[in-house]
Amino acid sequence: MSLIKAINDVNKAIEKAKPLTTKQRKKLKKGTFCGPNRSFPVNDCTRVRAAKVYLNRSKFSKSTKQRIAACINRKAKALGCPGTKPAKAKGVIEVVSTADQKVMDSSIFKTTKELVELSIENEGMTLDFSNCVDCI
Repeated sequence: MSLIKAINDVNKAIEKAKPLTTKQRKKLKKGTFCGPNRSFPVNDCTRVRAAKVYLNRSKFSKSTKQRIAACINRKAKALGCPGTKPAKAKGVIEVVSTADQKVMDSSIFKTTKELVELSIENEGMTLDFSNCVDCI
C-alpha cells in the first residue's frame, strides 16, 4: 500500500466520522436513534462504532445503557456492519473495523505514525522525502 493510498483511506474515514450537523440530524427518522432525546444516531456503520465508543462515556443509568447497547447491536446487525463486536454497557469495546485494522497494521501507517509522534515531540522538525520510494 502506498503512502498516498493510506493517507486517502485515513481522510475518507475522517470524512465519514464527522459529526452530524443539526440540519442532518433533524432529517433522520426517529427510529435511527438508540438513545433518549434522539441521542446515539446509528444510520450507518461509522455511527454504530461511534455510538459504541460514546455509550460508556455517557452518564445514563446502567439499565438505560443496556437498552441503548441492545438497540445499537440490533441496528449494527441490520446494517450488516462488518467486524463489529456487540456493544456492552460496561468494559472495553472494540470499535475498529477490519478495513481500518488493515490500514493501521500496515508498515507505512506505523512509520507515518512514528514520524508524526516524533514531529510533535520535536517542534520545527523537517522531513526529507528525497529517498522515499512509496511516497508517490
